[in-house]
Amino acid sequence: MRILITGGAGFIGSNLTEHLVSLTEVEKVRVLDNLSTGSLKNLEALVKNSKFEFIEGDIRNYDTCLKACTGMDLVSHQAALGSVPRSINEPLTTNEVNITGTLNIFTAAKEIKIKRVVYAASSSTYGDHPGLPKVEDNIGKPLSPYAVTKYVNELYARVYADVYGMELIGLRYFNVFGPRQNPQGPYAAVIPLFIKAVLNNEPPVINGDGEHSRDFTFVGNAVDANVRALTVVNPEAVNQVYNIAFGERTTLNEVFESIKGVAGSDLAPLYGPERKGDVKHSLADISKAKNLLGYQPSTSVKEGLKTAFEWYREQHHFSYS
Repeated sequence: MRILITGGAGFIGSNLTEHLVSLTEVEKVRVLDNLSTGSLKNLEALVKNSKFEFIEGDIRNYDTCLKACTGMDLVSHQAALGSVPRSINEPLTTNEVNITGTLNIFTAAKEIKIKRVVYAASSSTYGDHPGLPKVEDNIGKPLSPYAVTKYVNELYARVYADVYGMELIGLRYFNVFGPRQNPQGPYAAVIPLFIKAVLNNEPPVINGDGEHSRDFTFVGNAVDANVRALTVVNPEAVNQVYNIAFGERTTLNEVFESIKGVAGSDLAPLYGPERKGDVKHSLADISKAKNLLGYQPSTSVKEGLKTAFEWYREQHHFSYS
């Protein structure tokens, strides 16, 4: 297999790239990334690997997407501009990257006759639908520009499958966390921010009362789901979207307490206002991914938090003083 990974220098993409390069049945892994939110540091262990190739380029450029797809069998489309708050502040850029960029990749894959595209979808697509757990066919109205873009990706995938006979699989990630998730910047995710705060012995700010809950998902589980989606042979499993999560709900307060427990810290958090566009609770029904992809998350939230904390402690991405 020769696989293109867009956004392969990012958090999920680099974890996936590293895993795919290690597989004997994979002949080549090509990464396309513009390094706007990803980093070459995430790929430094692979630079000398003969299976690995890196192209610095932007999915908003169609010719770049065509070049990146050429000679590939499969595409894993991870590149996106994440973060609900960023999309509220930067709706035009979010649209360009997440919708135009994705359409470029889908179209390039069509032209090159790529066998299958697996793309990163999002739990934000559920919007204001009140039901828990979240089931793939029941979605509400999007609550942010980011959520709109990720839903549009799914609509395009459905149309491209029907009109052009393509194979596309969407993975709706639920709050993925783990090594290489960037703790820096105004749009950093909550778990790396909590870990950074504990390492620096500074109380973190929790938006709201801390009782917001999420189906936090360790990145290794997301990597496994991607591999299964890229390789599944059951025709019923193709041209579907899947919840990719652990299948349990954890509050922000519980996450912080777990991190404190690993670190042996007695920090108390500060509580601030709720964020615009946030949903109060999120929990995935993962039975569809289990049944059709054979997905079985193997790392729990507590195990994942311990692994993540130990990784960040060994890094020097930020000052601990």
